[in-house]
Amino acid sequence: MSTVDIRGVTVGYGAEPVLRDVDLTVPTGTTTAVLGASGGGKTTLLRVIAGFLAPDKGTVTIGDRVVCGAGRAVPPERRGIGYVRQDGGLFPHLDVAHNITFGMPRAARRRGDRVEELLELVGLPAATATRRPDQLSGGQQQRVALARALALSPSVVLLDEPFSSLDTALRASTRDAVATALAETSATAILVTHDQQEALSFADQVAIMRGGRFSQVGAPREIYDEPVDAREAAFLGDVVHLTGHRTTDGITCPLGIVTARGDVPRGDGEVVVVVRPEDLSLSDSPGCPHGTVQDVDYHGAHAMVHVALADGTVVTVRVPGRHSPEVGEQVPVSVDGPVLAYPGSALV
Repeated sequence: MSTVDIRGVTVGYGAEPVLRDVDLTVPTGTTTAVLGASGGGKTTLLRVIAGFLAPDKGTVTIGDRVVCGAGRAVPPERRGIGYVRQDGGLFPHLDVAHNITFGMPRAARRRGDRVEELLELVGLPAATATRRPDQLSGGQQQRVALARALALSPSVVLLDEPFSSLDTALRASTRDAVATALAETSATAILVTHDQQEALSFADQVAIMRGGRFSQVGAPREIYDEPVDAREAAFLGDVVHLTGHRTTDGITCPLGIVTARGDVPRGDGEVVVVVRPEDLSLSDSPGCPHGTVQDVDYHGAHAMVHVALADGTVVTVRVPGRHSPEVGEQVPVSVDGPVLAYPGSALV
């Protein structure tokens, strides 16, 4: 297996670069999720790594071999990479076995045991081998696409939003099967996604792409608990931005006096307080504000309760579904522990 090392990669489709001096290291045998909004350059980066697109500048190294840049351009088929597209890319006229063995040497294609081994690896029964893609569910098709990508034992697997077209239940089970298969092969993997929860739960490392660059790279917990700014915090999930004022006692804001996680600007200046639904509870505490329940989004196991405070500020509180209040009810809102805070007063 191999480390993927990307240094200074820039790609432009015209005057405006899509990727700007991108740096990223994916350690051997780990999975990195490249997370960002649609059209942000994520798939372009995969195409550069795979060899489908040459960068304007920069290098890509796989293991100890430079595969592009520095005067080299190794063809895609010689990079040791497996690629899984968003739509799977299976050949509709071939059965599963022939789809999986399509890129294999001719002698290896006759090995039914290899097909059976790969199907087992991605959690599909051996009988699947004789079925055509149109006889499979979307999740099964993506598992076959992964089996084909793993057929030549690649050192690196690239996954271009492979779960985005699947329904919620199927997406979760397919994602788990793919994660298990990657772990068993010890392949180095890069997943492109715009789904925050998918990135945080699937990967060992998350790289957030914004404006053609990585704004933050780190472990999932670090990315979620310590976003670099208020905008990134909002991108990672539901938040409310409040204007706060730094005082000797902490930070005053519409929720009362709160404490901040990490470093906060000193002095009496304004700060942006970022509050997530899990930071709040509908419990009474000294000095906490009260408000009126405006709306309740019921999700079964939990509910998102939107509460309007006396000054007009609306905050969202996550509660167990069976404990959700009624619309119009008066409720207390308490802050449970430190919150995120950043310099400035502009709400993003």
